[in-house]
Amino acid sequence: MLDDQLADEHTELPAIETGRYLYCLVQADADAALETTGIDGEPVSIIVEDGIGAVAHDCDGIYDSANLAQIRRWLVRHQTVVDEAGQAFGTPVPFQFDTILRGGDAAVREWLREESATLERALAELAGHWEYRVAVVEVEPIDDEALVERDERLQALDDRIGDAEEGTAFLLEKQFDQRLAERRAARRESLTADLEERLAAEAREVHTLERSPSASLADDVASDDSGSNDGETLCRLTLLAHEDDEDAIGSILDDVAANDGLEVRFTGPWPPYTFAPELGGDGDKNAAATDRPNSQP
Repeated sequence: MLDDQLADEHTELPAIETGRYLYCLVQADADAALETTGIDGEPVSIIVEDGIGAVAHDCDGIYDSANLAQIRRWLVRHQTVVDEAGQAFGTPVPFQFDTILRGGDAAVREWLREESATLERALAELAGHWEYRVAVVEVEPIDDEALVERDERLQALDDRIGDAEEGTAFLLEKQFDQRLAERRAARRESLTADLEERLAAEAREVHTLERSPSASLADDVASDDSGSNDGETLCRLTLLAHEDDEDAIGSILDDVAANDGLEVRFTGPWPPYTFAPELGGDGDKNAAATDRPNSQP
């Protein structure tokens, strides 16, 4: 259970006297500002060093709670700030929820200088690119009769079942059901492979996600199924694409949605949560990050 998970994590968190909670990085001028509030209403600032801005707020501790609703509110606000930064400055490089750099603005500027080559490369490579989520859902499953019509082995098994005695018929029915399941799986895999290939021609990267993701706070905060649980999810994909290619991607998905019984659920553009490099965390001597789920769609 998520509640139990959170309670278990509520131990031995590192103490922070002065820190900066980090939302994302953006390309920004020295006088850049973002008119918004962060987690718990904290004022957000942009700490800039050589054209790289860290969107942050002052903090003196990690955001930890055994209250699931409270964690969800923090995640939503974290994600909102990253989204607003993206709207104001272009594609951001997002940080994981609860990434905190020890020290004040000077410590952040020092880190930006030390990591400038990596950060400049990440911002340049992701500029103009956004993450999109796709789910193809079978809302009206193809019936068994249609699959039988398309498969000679199923037809042969069906004929044998009709002429067989009870014991033999039982075994043949098991073979028939197994073959049906195989054909449904093959159909799903074929549809997914074809869609991946077509999207890869327009997107920079395409990744396959689990068809039935395990429950997480991030899923609750920003679901990619439009709030509906109807039908069987045939595939879930996430892709990194340039904003100029969004119409071409939409056209491909329209073709899929034109198939009877299929529905396409498409969300985005999101900041590139899946495709951004991991920043902060245990590898940085000045950073303190918890193991909370990323605030991603």
